[in-house]
Amino acid sequence: MQKLFTCALLAATLFMAACSDDDSPSTPEPEISEDPSAFKSVSEITLVGGETAAEISAYDPATKKLFVVNAVSSAIDVIDMTDPAAPKKQDTPLSISAYGAGVNSVAVKNGLLAAAIESDPKTDPGKVVVWNTADMTVKASPTVGSLPDMVAFSADGNYILSANEGEPDEAYEIDPVGSVSIIDVKNGYSVTNLDFSGFESQADALREKGFRLPGQRRETNTLARDVEPEYITVSADSKTAWVTLQENNAIARINITGKTIENIFPLGFKDHSKAGNELDASDEDGAVSFTTRPVWGVYMPDGIASFTVGATTYLITANEGDSRIRPTSDDALDGYEEGDLYNEESRIKSVDLDPAVFTDEALQDDEVMGRLKITNTMGDLNADGLYDKLYTFGTRSFSIWNGTTGELVFDSGSQLEKFVVEKLPAQYDDGRSDDKGVEPENVTVGKIGEKTLAFVGLERADVVVVVDVTNPAAPQLLQALHTGDAPEGVLFIPAADSPTGHSLLVSSCEGDGKVNVFQPEEL
Repeated sequence: MQKLFTCALLAATLFMAACSDDDSPSTPEPEISEDPSAFKSVSEITLVGGETAAEISAYDPATKKLFVVNAVSSAIDVIDMTDPAAPKKQDTPLSISAYGAGVNSVAVKNGLLAAAIESDPKTDPGKVVVWNTADMTVKASPTVGSLPDMVAFSADGNYILSANEGEPDEAYEIDPVGSVSIIDVKNGYSVTNLDFSGFESQADALREKGFRLPGQRRETNTLARDVEPEYITVSADSKTAWVTLQENNAIARINITGKTIENIFPLGFKDHSKAGNELDASDEDGAVSFTTRPVWGVYMPDGIASFTVGATTYLITANEGDSRIRPTSDDALDGYEEGDLYNEESRIKSVDLDPAVFTDEALQDDEVMGRLKITNTMGDLNADGLYDKLYTFGTRSFSIWNGTTGELVFDSGSQLEKFVVEKLPAQYDDGRSDDKGVEPENVTVGKIGEKTLAFVGLERADVVVVVDVTNPAAPQLLQALHTGDAPEGVLFIPAADSPTGHSLLVSSCEGDGKVNVFQPEEL
């Protein structure tokens, strides 16, 4: 009996010891409550190389490393982000020279780093190289289409997608087809390349809805060659991707599991003569003045991101605008002339306007809108040599679209530019008023608490604007953050993946090689 009592006492003692405060399982740290409208700068690091030395970036939560495209050295710089307030650049960048001539994009998922590598010449098929982030060994290097410009993982990590721009060479003698590659990670990194040749018969119908085919002024071009995929976003369920076709003013919807291009959504045009869509159309008017003008903006988005509200997936685009010029130089801006290889840019002062439509002769003055750049591939509706409509590159805004129908849900009108002038007036570059304004370049999304936020990088203002898009039909501009010169990459690191438990925002700037790190204030 005594023996049983002793054993019971011992067992009880052991049980109590096991449940003591010192030895009990640790209680998870409470989540940090953050203010989505109050980001602050926590660090800045400059990559060696200067201009184009910091483009797209991607973060690996397992190793706490940030991978940044360095276009100057044609390599991937690696930054230790263990302490985001004191990031440390590794001495040896990740070389891509064995796989191609230049790196354009990076993405990370599940311990894998993928990079889009272009060939030399760029019109040849490129590669997507995949590394294991734990030891930086190469897992695969599948061949994709010409000039892979952006790479992205599906949310489940089972697929890697590459937007292959297929840009023409400088002589405009070779124009590869634009394509989207779907890489099956679980199936030996096998590749399915999708091009747009199946839409050839729909070219006229698409054009009527605002689809652009600027290169088809050349008789040798087809729709498939003229399409130039730029940027990718993937749905939360990993079944659908959307790809911006920037020069074409459209978004393509991709069925990932079915490996097909389901649809092309032409984006139409923005009427700058309407209140709310004002723009500063002149860099020589001596002031920052936002006014309605009789000109149409062509959305031409570069960056794209997606988010879900209820059962609907929404797309948000940074409507940068882009023109096609061959050769790429600053000459011949007065329009296309015989002997030029290709130049679709003109200034309004250099074209002939239909006087029955444009009754105000002063519109072509430099201080009004004479210096505003337009496309000379559109606008002469009756082919009489006179412009009946004027179309300028980009819309100086971000837009939100329905991911299923492609319908416009919201456009920020003139809010972005006015917000920069209000919050950071020194950052508005009036010298760009005739050429895409603040130039929205890229966008990403993230969540803080119950708020869904978008972060819009403005290349010419050196600013990232924080926007609450929780209600997609009525976004709210919250904050303007000053970055390095020309933010190209905008990356949100959620608190769950952050080394500090704080949400982080990272901008990588191609103008001066700076990488900026921001985090929200605690509530």
